[in-house]
Amino acid sequence: MPAAAPNRILVAEGAPRGGLAALCITQTTGWGVLYYALITAVRPISEDTGWDPALVTGAFSAGLLVSAAAGIFVGGILDRTGPRRLMIGGSLVGVLALVLVATAPNLPVFFAAWLAAGTAQAAVLYQPAFTVISRWYGPARIRPLTILTLVAGFASAIFAPVTAALTSAVGWRGAFIILAGTMGIITVPLHARYLNRSWAPATPGAAATDHRVMARTVRRSPEFLGLQALMVLLCLGLYTVTLNIIPLLVEKGAGYATAALGLGLVGAGQVGGRLLFAAIPHRARLPVIAGTAACAVLALAALPGPVPLLIAAGMLAGAVRGCQTLLQATIVGDRWGTRNLGTLQGVFAAPLTAVTAIAPAAGPLLAAWLGSYTAMAYAMTASAAAAAIFTAAMSLRENRRAAVW
Repeated sequence: MPAAAPNRILVAEGAPRGGLAALCITQTTGWGVLYYALITAVRPISEDTGWDPALVTGAFSAGLLVSAAAGIFVGGILDRTGPRRLMIGGSLVGVLALVLVATAPNLPVFFAAWLAAGTAQAAVLYQPAFTVISRWYGPARIRPLTILTLVAGFASAIFAPVTAALTSAVGWRGAFIILAGTMGIITVPLHARYLNRSWAPATPGAAATDHRVMARTVRRSPEFLGLQALMVLLCLGLYTVTLNIIPLLVEKGAGYATAALGLGLVGAGQVGGRLLFAAIPHRARLPVIAGTAACAVLALAALPGPVPLLIAAGMLAGAVRGCQTLLQATIVGDRWGTRNLGTLQGVFAAPLTAVTAIAPAAGPLLAAWLGSYTAMAYAMTASAAAAAIFTAAMSLRENRRAAVW
């Protein structure tokens, strides 16, 4: 066997009683307040301030790009210090950022507030939570990860209407003050009560220098970089099409209300995909997910109708997105174990987070350049298909290597 094989063993840290439930609550709150609240409030913010809606959304996307970059450093901090101080600090930064959002006197301050919110997203949302679950449960982490993402998937269903109601009652500034307080009251004490103060060493007595060298070796390896590249292509194809499915469906003859329903059913598909993830054989997950993604995006591009069939294709794409979330949560630990998992997970996820940040804008830009949303969907089919081809090539190479060993 290769020398690195021992590092692939997943060691369970030991989950505290109630820890998974606490993380489910904090993730739902964090996603609802730091992500879905602004998406819900774009129109009232624009109407009240006169800021262009594209600029309001641009501040949010800029924050997501900061989150992608900050995630690299957050992963290293998580490995060195454990999750407790990091995620408490991230929650407090999120509270302060939302207060700054609510009191922003002009657009530059509003942008600065969302850049700060991006650092909070990196410290409290999925990536650190995935690492915590993997350290707590080791090889048994699939079920708790599925539970976590299923529960957090209701963040939009809870916080979008709550944000809308608060905005109607007290204005968007008052709404964000209340949401900031909600985040502080819920997430800070739960992170303090249930998260580990520090991690037990993945390898007792191992020098910190050895850990850094190993992490550097892994993230520069062809396997790591190739896996990261194909996941970027997969995310680009899936997210650009599904986040722009409303204009795509309208272009193919759907009414706006029906197209909006199609977008909602993409979310329902995500829930189904997360439930089905564990049923996919371990070694088949990457090729099955990549291949199905290419087929779903191609269907959205090639089918002229009828609209219900297009919506079904959108639900399939949503299911693949749900599987992709869990694949992203598990694939690094599957291949390189829990040693340096925070660092490796942060580096691995950074470009994927960046892709999800630019995908909403990439769709209209590509549609304008190529002439239609259908042409944009074909281009994204090529991206997803390239991921599937790279996956097949990687699987073939790994099978040959396994045969040699």
